[in-house]
Amino acid sequence: MNTPLIEPRTTRLQLRQWQPPDREAFAAMTADPEVMRYFPAPLTRAQSDAMADRCEALMEERGWGVWAVERLEDQQFIGIVGLHVPQAQLPFSPCVEIMWRLARHAWHQGLATEGAQAALAVGFDDLQLPEIVAFTTSSNLPSQALMQRLGMVRDENGDFDHPALEAGDPLRAHVLYRLSAAKFKAR
Repeated sequence: MNTPLIEPRTTRLQLRQWQPPDREAFAAMTADPEVMRYFPAPLTRAQSDAMADRCEALMEERGWGVWAVERLEDQQFIGIVGLHVPQAQLPFSPCVEIMWRLARHAWHQGLATEGAQAALAVGFDDLQLPEIVAFTTSSNLPSQALMQRLGMVRDENGDFDHPALEAGDPLRAHVLYRLSAAKFKAR
């Protein structure tokens, strides 16, 4: 059953459903070792396409999810931003997380913050979620800084070892940030 798509627009970005031409740019982005620095490994083309397919299907089903991000000035795909229900059993499950990943050429321009704010607005205003979380490996300071800019607060008791990563993996230790609807609406 298809649900009407929610496709937020900001001053500079369109968060939208995936389109076939996005696959090539997404594959290049997820193959970039610097973009994937805080993930276990860059993705192969097949892994990247499978992830894009899942994002597209979940968006088709729910009407929201992990959007393809298009820069309005040139209609260029620059990455992904969205809301996701993690499949892994995490200590704080069930939850909805906010996530983002941009191509290097789109870094340091405030675009991740702008897109993430639009995603949070969908989560709290349209979906009426009581809370949205974000988590990342403890060494990913750039993402933690973005979480803080979004008004998210680190849950010091929420740090956890990601169950999808093996003991000894330097990326296994994760930090958890939370944002309540009340705090979002008070900003």
